Amino acid sequence: MAGSSSGQSTSRTKMAVILGLVFIAGIIFTGLFNIGLSSTNEMEFCTSCHSMQVNLEEYKESAHYLNTSGVRATCSDCHVPKEFGPKIVAKVVAVKDVFHEIIGTIDTREKFEAHRWDMASRVWAKMKATDSRECRSCHNFDQMDLSSQSRIARKRHSKAVDEGLTCIDCHKGIAHMEPDEPEEPSEDRG
Repeated sequence: MAGSSSGQSTSRTKMAVILGLVFIAGIIFTGLFNIGLSSTNEMEFCTSCHSMQVNLEEYKESAHYLNTSGVRATCSDCHVPKEFGPKIVAKVVAVKDVFHEIIGTIDTREKFEAHRWDMASRVWAKMKATDSRECRSCHNFDQMDLSSQSRIARKRHSKAVDEGLTCIDCHKGIAHMEPDEPEEPSEDRG
């Protein structure tokens, strides 16, 4: 009987060590994963691809970069959700941008401009679908002091609330140049 008790004790000890190692490995993995996520949210990372230099130049001319309050919204503030699930989805979807940079689809200004409408339209559609979630992490109709806004802004924001509009409905060119909509192909060409 004594041997059986000793075997169970050794088995339990091994199991406790294994569970402890798995727990520690989980903590390390989680920490490294969070560091990786955080580093891919840095503006330096976002603008490290050649094609993003076009966006960076435009962004530096916007109120989100330089303004009277000194508050700066970076790439991730506008393009990456704060909540974990949507953030992971956004990161997975963003892999396509890196892929297209690598294969040369958007690696020059000319190629970038040729695809700008489609890329912008996808971002606008996502923002519309999420009720401009990322914009609202800083801007919220409920927290706006409409009385301190210009007459035109006050009127438009009040109307937007009444009509259920979201930020991107009116502010498409706020941080980047709004692309021209492509012309429809003429139907009278035979």
